[in-house]
Amino acid sequence: MTTLQIGDKAPDFSCIDQNNNLIQLTNFKGKKIVLFFYPKASTPGCTAQACDLQNNLDRFIAQNYQVIGVSADSQKRQLNFSIKNNLQYPLLADEKMQIIKTYGVWGPKKFMGREYDGIHRTTFIINENGIIENIIQKVKTKEHTQQIL
Repeated sequence: MTTLQIGDKAPDFSCIDQNNNLIQLTNFKGKKIVLFFYPKASTPGCTAQACDLQNNLDRFIAQNYQVIGVSADSQKRQLNFSIKNNLQYPLLADEKMQIIKTYGVWGPKKFMGREYDGIHRTTFIINENGIIENIIQKVKTKEHTQQIL
């Protein structure tokens, strides 16, 4: 789906998170980034994925990772999702889908015989120098930490 590849420079972005803070990739220079894209806040799969990452947040922090979630949900919906699940990392409200399209995770999907355009659940691992180290396209929502670490 995405045209980005391992070894590419990660495209910079600027977007508000659930707390209305402006988040930019450049804010995290010197840290590794887990940038995960998910279809819709508060749905079962997205909740399982977000909670798996939250439950292992100490492990990510210990290895110098910053976890950042992205969906096309509004800032308010991201805030509700964050509060409900006690998520302690930024959730970007990419309502105009600028980051989603830049990272190439928007496109045709099939579900129960229906075809539609949507966000493909994808995670980019970005190293301290802003280079994409890994791209996970077959995300296991309940075991995502294990896929990353």
